[in-house]
Amino acid sequence: MTQKILIDAERLKYPKSGIANVCVSLIKGLDEKPSDFEYTFYGPKKNIPQTKKNFNIINWRFWQKKISINTQSFALIHTAHQLSKYFHTVKKGQRKVVTLHDLNFLHDGSSEQKVNKTTKVVQKNIGNADAIVCISEFVKNDFIKNKHLFALKNNVKVEVIYNGLIFPENLEFKSENNYSFIGKKYILNIGVLFPKKNQESLLDLISQNDRDLVLVTSSAKSAYKEKFLEKIKILGLETRVHILENVDNSEKYFLLQNCESYCHPSLAEGFGIPPVEAMYFGKPVFLSKLTSLPEIGGDLAFYFDNFEAEHMQHVYASGMQAYGARADEYAIRLKERALKFGYQEMADAYENLYSELLN
Repeated sequence: MTQKILIDAERLKYPKSGIANVCVSLIKGLDEKPSDFEYTFYGPKKNIPQTKKNFNIINWRFWQKKISINTQSFALIHTAHQLSKYFHTVKKGQRKVVTLHDLNFLHDGSSEQKVNKTTKVVQKNIGNADAIVCISEFVKNDFIKNKHLFALKNNVKVEVIYNGLIFPENLEFKSENNYSFIGKKYILNIGVLFPKKNQESLLDLISQNDRDLVLVTSSAKSAYKEKFLEKIKILGLETRVHILENVDNSEKYFLLQNCESYCHPSLAEGFGIPPVEAMYFGKPVFLSKLTSLPEIGGDLAFYFDNFEAEHMQHVYASGMQAYGARADEYAIRLKERALKFGYQEMADAYENLYSELLN
């Protein structure tokens, strides 16, 4: 009898988010490989990608947080992130996998009240898990250090499966938008406009050079955005900073294709999808040395030791010089590194884990 697996892809409610991209990658990876399992995906039907296989879909409804759906027929439930509000209970004999993206709430200066509240949500998800999948070695080590905060099953597996990306098949993209910065040298940053992403430091960087800065954002913390916009005025950078909201993948790839470099000075990352995308395009990548980013960039990225303007400019200038001296070689090696974080590799790893738990 074919074993049934339910995968929680509810985050597809926010289709431009990082977790949504990972869900799409997992669906595509499972669609392209032979399997002995019968998969069902839980999420908004309109955002679940079309597949060759006839996967089952349970359409997300807002009331399902209060009135949970029947999961009796599933041998295994995979919760796609540690803050999920669904599938907190398991039936007798049922297996459960939870993907842990980060424990940033322990490190980002959150109030004690918020830390306690978030810890309880994570506990509801991982407390009865048979396997906890961390998206990087950094996240795994952070989890092990803070394991005492959670009550877990005695024999819970903790392992690393990197996020997998779907890369474009070509590297030539066009845009219908007449951007003023195309043809100039610009630094690109992709991500939510949040304090932990530290985009403010990039304003200090470009105050030391003549580059434009292009930010692609999907959401923003209002207080941080106000502070960011005010700093643009103070530094007189109004004509050199460009904020683009909710661009689609084709437009994002166009911006990656045309940028001089990609800069990601984040203070906290569980993985780091945008730097991998930039590496796929062979672009020089500048990262912070914090959390998971050195694991992603390896010895091919350039790193900021701190976020003082002069230091960042020194790292940027020397990095661009080193890249420029061997640009073709760098581009090839960067793309090769990016391909290690592919969607097929991720799907294989998850299905191997499902098989291990169910057999």
